[in-house]
Amino acid sequence: MAHFAQINGQNIVVRVLRVPDQEEARGEAFLRDDLGLGGRWLQTSYSGSVRARFAGPGMVYSGELDLFHEPQPYPSWTLDAVGDWQPPVPRPEGENWTWDEDTQTWVEEPAE
Repeated sequence: MAHFAQINGQNIVVRVLRVPDQEEARGEAFLRDDLGLGGRWLQTSYSGSVRARFAGPGMVYSGELDLFHEPQPYPSWTLDAVGDWQPPVPRPEGENWTWDEDTQTWVEEPAE
């Protein structure tokens, strides 16, 4: 089964549906026209072989990179070429760090 993500006018994923194997080549037309669902549909895959990662509701489609990515976590972070958000300052080693957008720094949280 192939999977297709419906995106809205802001390129945000609304939903993801499965398409029968025999309809994969024309998945967008099958969903939009044959099933009458309208909208824009783009193929996605669990393996990441289509558009970098499997799309889910709320994710964003980048036409420039032709991939799905998470929404921008902070205004200062930038999207890299593989669809991952990068902070302006690299994250320190360890697990207990939280980004502080106001100070543009990583803050160490106390270990539990």
